[in-house]
Amino acid sequence: MSTPNLRLAEHYRQLIRDGKLRPGDKLPTVREMAEKHTVATATVRAGLSWLRTEGWIVTTPRGSWVADEVVNTAAPADRLERVRRTGSVLGDGETKRVLSATLIVPPLYVAELFDQDPGEQVVRREYVIGTGAQRLALEVDWYPAEFAALVPDLLGTEPGPATAEHPGRGNDLMRQIEQATGRTVTNGRDAMHGRAADQREAGHLGIAIGAPILAGTHEWSDAEGVMLYGEWCLPERLTIGYEYKI
Repeated sequence: MSTPNLRLAEHYRQLIRDGKLRPGDKLPTVREMAEKHTVATATVRAGLSWLRTEGWIVTTPRGSWVADEVVNTAAPADRLERVRRTGSVLGDGETKRVLSATLIVPPLYVAELFDQDPGEQVVRREYVIGTGAQRLALEVDWYPAEFAALVPDLLGTEPGPATAEHPGRGNDLMRQIEQATGRTVTNGRDAMHGRAADQREAGHLGIAIGAPILAGTHEWSDAEGVMLYGEWCLPERLTIGYEYKI
């Protein structure tokens, strides 16, 4: 279990990631947070120090505010957790523009991840996540081909109408997959590295070719195998972070 200051910091990170606290919003005072969360004021200050270090908030003698410029984005684990909580991979104010969604024969390394023979197809979805005028990430998700028959939205590019059951229609694909297949993601692994943006990445992120980016991959699986393999890249101004147990 994480320490109280880390739990408090994650509580406010989640509110900011989900869009419940927007850029420029004022946070409660240290004393108000201490009373609300039943912790010492020193614990609150320690939690706020994490948020300042990571760029989520700014603090002045008049208090703490959510940073005006978005400098953080959700990690893959954060987005999966949000799907479980809200039904949507997106936070309030975020958008997802799907560039393509198709069945294709993947590169050999993707076929090997899904333990299938070369020449067999998988679902490939490419999209850009943003907020306002900012582009936060370019992503490509790969799924087993059999999921497309069970979840037709996998091959759609339009979000579709929002409903009470699906508040982010088209953004809740993993929830739809788990419901349709009876499978549940139980394991995940992330990897990331810094490199230069290629022409395709630069065009979609609105940055110069060769600009530094953080590129990463994630794999979500269960006992039966890989359910999603994702590839993504972020502009250099953005930070991602997550907690883990040892």
